[in-house]
Amino acid sequence: MPSPTAILDAHYMALAVQLARKGQYSTHPNPRVGCVIVRDGEVVGEGWHVRAGEPHAEVHALCQAGERAEGACAYVTLEPCSHHGRTPPCAEALVNAGVSRVVAAMQDPNPQVAGQGLRRLAEAGIEVASGVLEQEARALNPGFLKRMEHGLPFVRAKLAMSLDGRTAMASGESQWITGPAARAAVQRLRARSSVVLTSASSVLADNARMTVRGGELGLDPDTTALALSRPPLRVLIDSRLRLPLTAPLFQAGPVLVVTGAAADPRYAEAGHELLQLPGADGRVDLPALLSALAARGVNEILLEAGAGLVGAFAQLGLIDEYQLFVAGTFLGSQARPLLDWPLAKMSEAPRLKITEMRAVGDDWRVTAIPQPATGV
Repeated sequence: MPSPTAILDAHYMALAVQLARKGQYSTHPNPRVGCVIVRDGEVVGEGWHVRAGEPHAEVHALCQAGERAEGACAYVTLEPCSHHGRTPPCAEALVNAGVSRVVAAMQDPNPQVAGQGLRRLAEAGIEVASGVLEQEARALNPGFLKRMEHGLPFVRAKLAMSLDGRTAMASGESQWITGPAARAAVQRLRARSSVVLTSASSVLADNARMTVRGGELGLDPDTTALALSRPPLRVLIDSRLRLPLTAPLFQAGPVLVVTGAAADPRYAEAGHELLQLPGADGRVDLPALLSALAARGVNEILLEAGAGLVGAFAQLGLIDEYQLFVAGTFLGSQARPLLDWPLAKMSEAPRLKITEMRAVGDDWRVTAIPQPATGV
């Protein structure tokens, strides 16, 4: 049976996790972090990281606590930083405030921290503990953790389909398979992502802008404003530079265009960036693209594309999570399939673990993660 201290630690850490979630739309490329400061059984300070370059969660909580931070316990969802970046180290701020105990949900995998923050606290005579609600803390930052631990961003593929697994009519017509509630959920997925990644084929078919539409987020005004203040980078894979610069996608703001074709100065002249990553058969080198985006500090990618590009990512094992929106309709046998992924035998069929399924308006939202191949 958990001790009273363990029960209290879990309770206050849960509050810190809730605070960290407030930053889900705005902290990129930093992690989402929350902090609660407790003294004599009373919460005296709360804080969460809002934007990169601004004070971290611990600093906000310490400012709110003031002198009451002395002798208090600080609960933080990620190990306090120990290095000077755009802001001073939080470990030092906690030491200077005179807290007596610090509980971290998990150690920071950032090589610049990696246990040094907790070590600095312990050297100052502060009691430290970690591992409280670690699973919940890791779920806050799948992209930051993957980038720090593996040098790659977290790729989330969004797909909308009918009950018979089709995404568009044979003509390419696809608007709208799902209803307003599902589309609002997709907007929130875009808003939380560092990058929205699509293909020339998808943009040509839908005349898409791939922007975050504040009116469709379904969030309160303050959170909507925060989300719109840090829009995701829109990345277009266009191996042959087919999409004209007059397309709505380009008119909506700067785009990173990834291609295997020769450089074209018109893109830079129009305010866009061209990245050449040629792969086999004139296509873009997708693993190289993910490495390049991680090097730019990209944590989470929302892959919004058609059967071809999503199928290519899937075949290479580059998708970490599927967000499937299922509409209560049939599109028929001539309609386009969910993925372009030819499989000949059942033993080749990839397995997915469904982690969540819930109704979204009149549609269903299924969250699934790929499972390792069994070789059966």
